[in-house]
Amino acid sequence: MHRVHFIGIGGATMHNLAIATSKKDNFQVTGSDNQFLESSRQILETTGLLPPKIGWFPEQIHSGLHAIILGEQVSEENPELIRAKALKLKIYSIPEFLFQQTRSKTRIVVGGSRGKTTTTAMILYVLKQLKIEADYLIGTRVDGFDNTVKLSYDSRIAVFEGDEYLTSTINYSPKFHLYKPHIAVLTGIALDNFKVYPTFENYVKQFSEFVDLMEVQGRLIYFDGDENLNEIAQHLRRDIVPFPYNTPKHEIRDGIVFLQTRYGEVPLKVSSEHNLQNIDAARLACRQIGVTDEQFYSVISKFPGISNQLQ
Repeated sequence: MHRVHFIGIGGATMHNLAIATSKKDNFQVTGSDNQFLESSRQILETTGLLPPKIGWFPEQIHSGLHAIILGEQVSEENPELIRAKALKLKIYSIPEFLFQQTRSKTRIVVGGSRGKTTTTAMILYVLKQLKIEADYLIGTRVDGFDNTVKLSYDSRIAVFEGDEYLTSTINYSPKFHLYKPHIAVLTGIALDNFKVYPTFENYVKQFSEFVDLMEVQGRLIYFDGDENLNEIAQHLRRDIVPFPYNTPKHEIRDGIVFLQTRYGEVPLKVSSEHNLQNIDAARLACRQIGVTDEQFYSVISKFPGISNQLQ
């Protein structure tokens, strides 16, 4: 039995990850936090993972724990973290833990300054409709999915929304650097009030390094309407295969968007040029894991869109 303790279990992603981990047969999950949103408190209580007391209690950090999962907002002065370091326990950030749990799986990671949540949701929606099991992390709840995180023993695929925010108080790497994808999707690069990186050039560099960290013979799917991504694509490792995409052919009639494909017209429930681009990115990602274009188009027309993104 693997005993893991979540420091900061009340966080939006942390409580979902804790629930997903607890569903694995050989894991025992505990956690702590000094504050809880009502939504996370309720679901943790329902699943039996709500800590008995609110606060930090270093005495519950002991040598019998196999790992600590550290929330990204947890301070370096946190007393539980200090004790975990003193005991030399293994400490994972969220992306580090997800990588460890999916090392043997084909990892698809979707990054970019905008559209990554929608593109991730599209990939997951198609896989679910085609009954293809996948582990995942996504930044919002999507209709038809019980949780924003899933971990399993049986799936051979993992789909992660990868953002460029810093990993944790003890690891300043961008989160998406830690997933080492086999298949990467980059939707575009725009600084947009991002305060973590000192310059736009430094921000762009994070995406270049993300690509360099891909697994051997990786597949890079990128929006070729972005000059920075085009520049990155010109300097890929020799083993990485690029797949550019842009806005697919379409028509709009009576307010409905119809994709123009070799299999005929495909009506969509979503619109906007960005969503059309996201669809083409999702199609190329699904193709890399054996989903044919015909299969993809047969189900993407029913994709309802997403709402209520968690920040």
